[in-house]
Amino acid sequence: MNERERKGRLHLLDAFRGLTLLSMIAYHGMFDLVEIYRVPVLWFFQTPGHVWQQSICWTFILLSGFCWRLGKAPLKRGLVISGGGLLITVVTHVFMPSERILFGILTFTGAAMLILIPLSKGLDRIPAFAGLLGSGLLFFLTRNVNQGYFGFESLVLGRVPAGFYQGFFMTALGFPETGFFSGDYFSFFPWIFLYLCGYFLYGVLMDSQTAGQFLRRHTISVLEWIGRHSLLIYLLHQPVLMLVLECIFS
Repeated sequence: MNERERKGRLHLLDAFRGLTLLSMIAYHGMFDLVEIYRVPVLWFFQTPGHVWQQSICWTFILLSGFCWRLGKAPLKRGLVISGGGLLITVVTHVFMPSERILFGILTFTGAAMLILIPLSKGLDRIPAFAGLLGSGLLFFLTRNVNQGYFGFESLVLGRVPAGFYQGFFMTALGFPETGFFSGDYFSFFPWIFLYLCGYFLYGVLMDSQTAGQFLRRHTISVLEWIGRHSLLIYLLHQPVLMLVLECIFS
């Protein structure tokens, strides 16, 4: 019996995922307004827009790592989500080549789910708090490897050897080759370390009976429903947004 069946569903997690999904839909709607329909929103590509975008992806990745031990059939879940990522890659490549998505967030989370299947027994031997601190430190050190540096945001701790940045495989790992572009790029590094932060955070919080009871007893029904259908809504939201905006601006 898995954690969810033994202790009950953590309803507040679904609601939190639903809230984050609504934030993501609003962000993508704003992106379409600015990029496609040329609505002047100057702050969107400045610090406020960056913080908004990062809050969404950080939350999704942390929640995915946190929930890894809650569901059954991680192989099936990982393959389904990876399939969703592949579908988005194909659709954007065919219909929106200038905004194609390669190695997007669904591709990453699906791969992370699959990779943790063989690694989970070893990870469970690490004390949860130590694992959380270690994963957080590694994420901090590797946050900027996509841009060629070690460090976090504006803090530069050193340059990654240029020889790393070549080939499809290295691009998937987090070292994009020259000329690579993607409308949504979440490589294995550094994001696997944030995913592991969520994985170990589960151990830290669920050791506390109070935290578990709080997550099970509290919810917001509408947000919980959205959170429980997040994959389907994620796959459909952009076509719906485009249809609505096209009707408005046409």
